[in-house]
Amino acid sequence: MPTKKMKPTSPGRRHMVAPTYEEITKRKPEKSLLAPLKKKGGRNHTGRITMKNRGGGHKRRYRIIDFKRLKDGVPAEVIAIEYDPNRTCRIALLQYEDGTKAYILAPRNLAVGTTILSGEGADILPGNCLALRNIPLGTLVHNIELQPGRGGQMVRSAGAGAQVMAKEGNYCTLRLPSGEMRMVHMDCRATIGEVGNAEHENERLGKAGKKRGLGRKPHVRGVVMSPRDHPHGGGEAKSPVGRKKGPVDRWGNKAIGQPTRKNKRTDKFIVRRRKSGK
Repeated sequence: MPTKKMKPTSPGRRHMVAPTYEEITKRKPEKSLLAPLKKKGGRNHTGRITMKNRGGGHKRRYRIIDFKRLKDGVPAEVIAIEYDPNRTCRIALLQYEDGTKAYILAPRNLAVGTTILSGEGADILPGNCLALRNIPLGTLVHNIELQPGRGGQMVRSAGAGAQVMAKEGNYCTLRLPSGEMRMVHMDCRATIGEVGNAEHENERLGKAGKKRGLGRKPHVRGVVMSPRDHPHGGGEAKSPVGRKKGPVDRWGNKAIGQPTRKNKRTDKFIVRRRKSGK
């Protein structure tokens, strides 16, 4: 998907790089595949703010995406490519031979009118969904399951793709977009191809108002706060962080270089970390 650089008719447009939406073929979403989406303002189920600087934003409705692709052996035709405000990639509207419709993540080079398939007999073509045991080595895949039947959880953002590197026993080794090498069970499903809209990384919002439309509020630095509001706060004039531990968050936890992964149960599936030496 190409992007366009706006003419500097205003300060907000001067550095803006926006998508052209050339691949979008349908403007209004499928009503039967919509669900309400309530704003949470960064709060969890107890009402506490667990993610700061969230709130507001444009009103949205959730598009129900089929991450499981369990209709094996039933051909589906791509009838539209649509915009989804809830994710960075585009979504494709499918119509199966039995008349049902579903949304999937639109892979690169998936055109309207293409017929796609899921299940053991599907060809190695973009949009087809198979178990990892049926996908050849070297193939790029996305929307990968972590547990069989749970639905795709990995590699779902715009332009992302994982490569099938090796197969041994009941596990397949994948190279993820971050560079991490991870083992996934052979019965887990994945979709062939890379996720579309790879030009998303070149977009530039250009002005603060576009950020507010996404539900992101202004972020205040800790060094300009008072000492009671942040460990970095206080001091005369412009003061450095000045802590032996280095930069920390407002609760005193290390903000740089501190591992955040806390799932030792699945550490055995990670062959190589995304950072060398980890």
